[in-house]
Amino acid sequence: MVGSRGHLNPGDPEVRFDRFPLGADLDEVVRHVWVVRWDVPPGRTRPQRVLTYPAANAVLGPAGATLHGPERVLSVRELSGSSWVVGVLLRPAAARLLTTTGPVDLVGRRERLTGAPVRAVAAALAGGAAGADLAAPLREWLLPLAARVDDAGRLANTVCRLAEERADVLRVGDLARELGTTTRTLSRVVRDHTGLTPRWLLECRRLQVAATTLHTEPATDLATLAAELGWTDQAHFTRRYRQVVGETPDRTRRRALREQEGRRAPVPVA
Repeated sequence: MVGSRGHLNPGDPEVRFDRFPLGADLDEVVRHVWVVRWDVPPGRTRPQRVLTYPAANAVLGPAGATLHGPERVLSVRELSGSSWVVGVLLRPAAARLLTTTGPVDLVGRRERLTGAPVRAVAAALAGGAAGADLAAPLREWLLPLAARVDDAGRLANTVCRLAEERADVLRVGDLARELGTTTRTLSRVVRDHTGLTPRWLLECRRLQVAATTLHTEPATDLATLAAELGWTDQAHFTRRYRQVVGETPDRTRRRALREQEGRRAPVPVA
C-alpha cells in the first residue's frame, strides 16, 4: 500500500482511502493514485484535513474532472452522503503537460480537466474494481504524457523527491549542493514546474510530518518535535504551523486526543 502524509486526520470509519502506484513507466508523471469512497450517515459530515504535496492533482468524480494546483495552506473538505473521488497525485513535470495555465497561476486554484477517463473510472468503481482494474483507464490516459517529459521536468521531479525523502536536508543551499546546482537554478526549475519555491518544498514536508505525528501520537513533546524537524525554536515552529495549518500544534494534539477517546467510547446497547 502506498503511504501518504498529506491527509492529516485519517481514521473515520465511514471514509475509505486507498492508494496505489500506476507503474514504473509512469514514474516521471505520477506519484500515486488515491481513491476516496464515503458513506456518511444523513445529517452528518466528516471533515477531511489535507496539506497537499507541492504538486498538482487530477481529480475525477461523478461531476467530471478537475485539475487542482498545490495549496500553500491546509484545506478542509466536508464529506457528506455517499460518493467517491479518484485522484492522481502528479509529479511536478506532469501538470504543464495537462494545461496551458502557468504553474504560478495554478497554485491554490482548480480548473476543468478535459480528456480524463471519468466514465471508465466510474464504471470500474461501480463494478467493484480496485488496483490494477481501476488503473487500466488511467494508464491509457496518462502514458502518452510520459514521452513528453523533458530534462527540466525530470530535474524538477528529482528536486521534489529529494526534498521530500531526505529529512537531513533542511535548507535550500543543502538541496542545491546535493543536486550539484545553484540555488538560482533550483528556484527557477521548481517555480517553472510547481509555481512554488524550494523553501516551501522543505517546509511542507516538515509540516506534514509534524501534523501527522501530532494526530497519531498526541503525547509528543512539542519542543522535541520542533527540534527534530529543524526549527530553531518552538515559538518559530508554532508560528509557522498556525499560519499554514490554521491552528496551533497544541490544538491539533487536543483534537487528536478527543478523537481517540471518542473511538474508545463504548457503544450503547439498545
